[in-house]
Formats: sequence, C-alpha cells, structure tokens
Amino acid sequence: MFSKVLSAAVLGIDAYLVKVEAHLESHTPKFFTVGMPEGAVRESNHRVQAAVKNSGFRFPIKKITINLAPADIKKEGAAFDLPIAVGILAANGQVNSERLEDYIILGELSLDGALRPIRGALPIAAEVVRQKKKGVILPRENAREAAMARDLEVIPLDSLMDAVAFLNGQQIEPFHMDVARVFAKERQYQLDFQDVKGQEHVKRALEVAAAGGHNIVMIGPPGSGKTMLAKRLPSILPDMTLQESLETTKIHSVAGLLHSNEALIATRPFRSPHHTISDAGLIGGGTIPRPGEVSLAHHGVLFLDELPEFKKNVLEVMRQPLEDGVVTISRAMLSLTYPATFMLAAAMNPCPCGYYTDPTKECTCSAPQVQRYLSRISGPLLDRIDIHIEVPAVKYKELSSTAAGEASARIRERVEDARQIQLQRFNDFPHLFSNARMDSKEIRRFCTLDDQGNELLKMAITKLGLSARAYDRILKVSRTIADLEHSPDIKPEYVSEAIQYRSLDRLVQF
Repeated sequence: MFSKVLSAAVLGIDAYLVKVEAHLESHTPKFFTVGMPEGAVRESNHRVQAAVKNSGFRFPIKKITINLAPADIKKEGAAFDLPIAVGILAANGQVNSERLEDYIILGELSLDGALRPIRGALPIAAEVVRQKKKGVILPRENAREAAMARDLEVIPLDSLMDAVAFLNGQQIEPFHMDVARVFAKERQYQLDFQDVKGQEHVKRALEVAAAGGHNIVMIGPPGSGKTMLAKRLPSILPDMTLQESLETTKIHSVAGLLHSNEALIATRPFRSPHHTISDAGLIGGGTIPRPGEVSLAHHGVLFLDELPEFKKNVLEVMRQPLEDGVVTISRAMLSLTYPATFMLAAAMNPCPCGYYTDPTKECTCSAPQVQRYLSRISGPLLDRIDIHIEVPAVKYKELSSTAAGEASARIRERVEDARQIQLQRFNDFPHLFSNARMDSKEIRRFCTLDDQGNELLKMAITKLGLSARAYDRILKVSRTIADLEHSPDIKPEYVSEAIQYRSLDRLVQF
C-alpha cells in the first residue's frame, strides 16, 4: 500500500516542494522516517500516531516507511506532521487520493489532532504559485500570511479531521485577502518625529541619512535622546513598496516572528539587538541556519545602542553585509544566502562616563580611558558609517516647550523627493537605488566638485587624517544634501555640511 502527498519546506528564505511518500506493508509494526529528517521530523511518528487515533481514525498496525524526497536535503520542523498523517491514512484507504496532486499540505499536529501554526507559510505559498499548483492546505493561523500570495487557493483548517473531510470531498471555503487593502491599512507608524523636543541639527542629519540610505552613528551623553531619535528613523524613510514588504515578510515568516494576526509587514522594520548578542545572532547561522538581526532589518533600520559595548568580533562580521547587502552562511552540506539591505543606525557615549562632550557635567575619564573606549570600534567599521553626529543634552527651554516638532510625514516627503532624483540618476544602474550604494566609479561620475569644494575637502582630509573610504563617504553625503536641495551641482556649503558629519573622527584625535 502506497501513497504520495505533496508538502514543502524552506531553505534560506525560499521554499521547495517535498514529496511525502508513505509505504505500508504487513510486517512487525514499526515506523521509519527516511530522507534526512532532523529532530522534530524524527519525533513526528509519536505525534502522528496519537493524533490519528485521537481523531477517530484507524492507525494501521503495519510497518510504515515514510520517505521525504528529495532525500539529499535535511528536513527540519514539525510542518510535515499533517502530510505524514494524511499519507498514512491515504495508503490505508481512509483518504481519497484524488485531491492529493493539487494541494500542498502543511501543519504541525497536537496529540489530539488539532493543528498548530508553522514557519515560512508565505515563501511556501509563493512557491506553490510558481509550481502552478491549485492551492495549499495549512493551519488556520497561517491563512492570512499565505493569502498574501495571489492566485492561490488557501484552505484554512483546525484539525486533522478537517483535512481528511476536505480531501474526501467536503467543501471548505478558501480564505481570501485583499492584499492591496491590507498593505494600505498597515502602512502606519506609531512613533513620530514631532514628539522629539529640540535636536534640530540631529533631525537634519537623520533626514540626510534617510534621503541617501547612509549609515549613521549618534554620539552624546546619556539621556540626550539618541534612542528616541533612532526609533523614529523608519518613519521618515520612503514608504515600502509591496515587493519590499513581501520580501521582508518572508524573512520574518521563516524566522517565526510573524504573528497569526499579522499578514504583512508594511512598515520599515526596526531591529535593536542587545549588546550581548552573538555573531550568529546578529548575522545569522546556528546548527539549523536562521536569519540574523541584519536580515530581519532588511529594507529597514538596524539600531545598535551602546555601540562600543558590542563584542569586537560581532561588529567585525557585520562589515561584509554592510558592503554587499547579503549574508552568506556556508555549511558542509549547503550554502544559504539571506538578504540584508539595511540602514545601520548606532548610538554611543563619547567616553565611559558619557559626559566628555557635555558642557554642564564634568567628565571623569582620563585620556587613555577615552581612547580605549573609542578604540573598541575598529577603523574599517567606522569608515563604513557615513554620518557621525553629536547629540548634546536637551536644554530645559526646549524640553518645556509645548510646540510640536515637524511631523515625520513632512520629512518623509522631502526624503522621497530626494530618492526619486537618485532613482532617475541611476536609471542605467539597476543595482543602485540610493547614493550610499555608489562605488568609486559612480562617485567619480556623479560627485564632481568645483574648485572651492575641492579645497574644502582637501583641508578636511589633511586635518582629520581621513581614509580614502571616508573621502568617498563625504562625497556621497554631499551628493545627498544636494539632492535634498534639488541642486544638480554639489555646492561648497553642501561639502561643508557633509564634513561636519564626521564628529567621531574629531573625537578620535583626542
């Protein structure tokens, strides 16, 4: 007795089809699962047997062999419970096999036969559409997420009994979602820049960073509002496109971070890991590879608070995704690539006590202590951060003011205008979408200066001892400032402002 059920699994952030083959024969009752099953898959025989019996079906007293094909890729997770149970019941004649070729079946089983949600429903649904299958059968909690893939019949179920009833001919209404309506409804930010008192020059620096996609670090004493400002940075970034939203949702779905009532991530993600995070937690990896924080921040902001407190090796492994926009995790059996195109925003104190630049509080740190503190951030990483901005303590007059600051929506309009200028400029460069992504060739073409601008930049490079990479960063920031001002030329005042955004370079000279 034999049956074949179609299921799917996730590899990286993409899915692939898995054929669940069930073979029953008269022999000493045993249950074998082959096809490189990992821990949760190997344990499925216990869950499946209990779920079948507690759902009122006959569990065959036979030798049962389950094969998960292709057999050369490791299978992990509990999503194969339902297809294995259906395969056994189909091989035993309790499930009609007519619909098995049309639907992909997924779901974790409880011992009583109830279905529990799975990871990766959206990338699996997208693969089902690509494979031109009719639909997907999965737990009800995953229906909203799977329905984001268009032209797909999503069958939401609560139990193994529901799955058997549907496959045996009972009609169950497919779950439908208006993707455009959901996307429009979810594009609302809870935090707004108008809540921030004072710090106008810092807001300007964040606007420049958002307009050009530049990385930024904020340096200032405790309580000056660095974290408050960083949390509002996503609200001034350009609105996400539907394609960007789907890409980001796929990553969060694979990581198991998508809630059952959340169908789509329509706002720019903001990730703020603690400084005790490991390099695998930040970049991704592990025994069973999972996307890290840099990938979860894809199309959004990765915020590293107390930057010097992060382990040096953790910060160093971040250099490659900052440059390439992807993370590649290599193992003996496979190599996975996760997207990681994000804006890095960081915050730090200027010294261990935090008050080196504060005019009202005396710093208690010695010069060697300050140098040791700042040296925790390597030069190569520092060079990859375009904008360094000092954040002073907020004055009482600004704190007590009842006037609201400029709203994020207004700032976002200017940022989107600047991004549109960049998209038009890079029309012949499909890999470029912001000034921050320009390499040396594009910088020479699009960031030309007049004599006065060149003289300003020469003085800054000589005085601060900046690297060639820092030179390129200043040019790119100058280009972004010009775009915000709708200027085709990079004027000396734009270069001057860009040079001011190298505060940390000046502190290092201390």
